[in-house]
Amino acid sequence: MSDAKTISVTQLLRRIKNVIEIEVGEVWVEGEVSNLKKQASGHWYFTLKDDNAQIQCAMFGARKRSGHEALQDGAKVRVFAEATVYEARGSLQIIVLRAEAAGLGDLQARFEALKRKLHAEGLFDTNGKKPLPRFPKIIGIVTSETGAVIQDIQHVISRRAPWVKLYLLPVRVQGKGAEREIAAAIHAISHPERFDLPHCDVLIVGRGGGSLEDLWCFNEEIVARAIAASPIPIISAVGHEIDFTIADFAADLRAPTPSAAAEVAVPDGSELIARLESLHLRSRRQVHSHIEQSLYRLDAMRRSTLQRRGERILREPIMRLDTLRDRLDRALQTQWQQSTHALEQLRTAHRSLHPHLILDRRQATLTDLARRLHSASQQTLQQQEKHLRHMEAILRTLGPESSLQRGYSITFDPSGQILRHPKEAPTGTQLTTRLATGEIKSIVT
Repeated sequence: MSDAKTISVTQLLRRIKNVIEIEVGEVWVEGEVSNLKKQASGHWYFTLKDDNAQIQCAMFGARKRSGHEALQDGAKVRVFAEATVYEARGSLQIIVLRAEAAGLGDLQARFEALKRKLHAEGLFDTNGKKPLPRFPKIIGIVTSETGAVIQDIQHVISRRAPWVKLYLLPVRVQGKGAEREIAAAIHAISHPERFDLPHCDVLIVGRGGGSLEDLWCFNEEIVARAIAASPIPIISAVGHEIDFTIADFAADLRAPTPSAAAEVAVPDGSELIARLESLHLRSRRQVHSHIEQSLYRLDAMRRSTLQRRGERILREPIMRLDTLRDRLDRALQTQWQQSTHALEQLRTAHRSLHPHLILDRRQATLTDLARRLHSASQQTLQQQEKHLRHMEAILRTLGPESSLQRGYSITFDPSGQILRHPKEAPTGTQLTTRLATGEIKSIVT
């Protein structure tokens, strides 16, 4: 054994590489693209797979290669490539020289089919999108408790709107069964009373970037329907700016990243304070300008021909003007102090508009309308009944029955027609005479 010739790892890999490059060489390979990574250098790396195997791929200077636009996560492609070995890692790979589309991959096909189905049902209709509240108090977040997403959102919210409270519903955002956890969390936060959860004004659903497989739980129908059924406005923040999922189409708003979702969910507190300060300074300048103009006119009047008597006349108005100026300064100061607490006062205003209070008021209105409708209906029925009895009395008075009661009679021919002249009843005609209490049958002789 000691005489056996040994070779280095590098020598071994180079032998394997030579065998593969010579025996396999350049071949056409068909499969589904996964984990596509586009480097700033212009080189693209991805995995080509089928149901039973996968292989690493590299395309150098990808944008200069024919068919590079066909390479997308989930796309099914045919590539012309050179089989080789990457010595630094000892891994088998192929160097892609050109590519062309070979139809949609399985995941991409499922994505397009579900998208068409839900779009036909109206789940993506823009008319049904709920607007985001301008000043949310509590924001719910459905994401992983260990990922960077929650940290990014907390950082943005604490910087822009530190008064807003965040409530995390931790879920898995990748792997089998993650879609059920996400849908269950959305359903729970949409019914806070039933699950003893806080009332959220906005809900952010998302995760960081990844391949089509990594993001697939957000392409499941159960998640899309949970988002569409939620009464709370939902912002979808899944993946990076170039990633689109079914959840993005079903949500009320799609954000390119979780940080961007936090940006659009809350106002910028520093901008609000700056705006209040600007309004305060503007109103203060306007009041001071008005006061200065008034003082200038008063001073001009003092120097006029009415100087002596005018001073006496204007003493009291000047004092009142000075008093008014002091009151205006104090009022402006008070307004400024109140404005700095405007955000907290919005909380009180929000509570006064609680849905329970609105429902109670509407219930009271409906009860009153029902009572008034019942009363009006009874009154109308009584009037109609009285009118009917009156018409019945008139009919009895003017009808033939009253004439019969006074001793008159009516004679009919065999066909039931009333006789008005003897010529209408020749000899032998059977007649019927109606009296008040019966009839008499007779024959004309």
